Amino acid sequence: MAQVTVSIDGKSYRMACDEGQEDHLLDLAQKFDRYVGHLKASFGEIGDHRLAVMAGIMVMDELSELQHRVKGLETEVATLRKTRDEALAKADRTDATVVGALSGLAERMETLSARLAMKDVPGG
Repeated sequence: MAQVTVSIDGKSYRMACDEGQEDHLLDLAQKFDRYVGHLKASFGEIGDHRLAVMAGIMVMDELSELQHRVKGLETEVATLRKTRDEALAKADRTDATVVGALSGLAERMETLSARLAMKDVPGG
């Protein structure tokens, strides 16, 4: 298990993480520190615990909003997939209809061609 030291509101905290996740943990801590810094700039010294709770709530609010957006996008993707599948099925039916019509037309043309050929034959 790897360990890194993160800084939140000017205080250092030693934390453990999985190997290879050190930079990710440092990045997360830096982002959280920005939340704390923003709150501290807005409200002044209101206590470390209170700042941490408020920053945590802000992060959870952002997470909740993103989850809501993801759910909306998943619904949109499902709708688009359904529309695509319906369009493909309709295209398949249309293709089958066109192929059938062309086959019928080809048969009629062959029949007419055969009749015309019979008329051109002497005695036919």
